[in-house]
Amino acid sequence: MAQAAPMPMCPMARTCQGMMEKPRIGLVMMIPGIVFIALGLVIIVWPSVMPWLAAAVCILAGGAMLVMANFMRGAGARLRSAGD
Repeated sequence: MAQAAPMPMCPMARTCQGMMEKPRIGLVMMIPGIVFIALGLVIIVWPSVMPWLAAAVCILAGGAMLVMANFMRGAGARLRSAGD
C-alpha cells in the first residue's frame, strides 16, 4: 500500500509559523494592548478626555475607510483593465 503524501501547509499556518519564528513580532503585537491599557488609565484619571478620544477614533476610522475604498477602487480598475 502506498504511503500518502503529507498535506501541504495552508497559507495561514505558514504565515503564523513565520510570525512565531521572528522574535520581534511578539513585541509588535504587545504594543496595541499597552496602548489600550494606557488609554484606559487616562480615561479613569481624566474622564473628560473620553469625547476627544472617541472623536479621534472616528476620524482615524473614517480616514482608514477612505484609504481602503480608494485601494479597492484601484484594484477593481486594474482587474477590469487586465480582463480586456
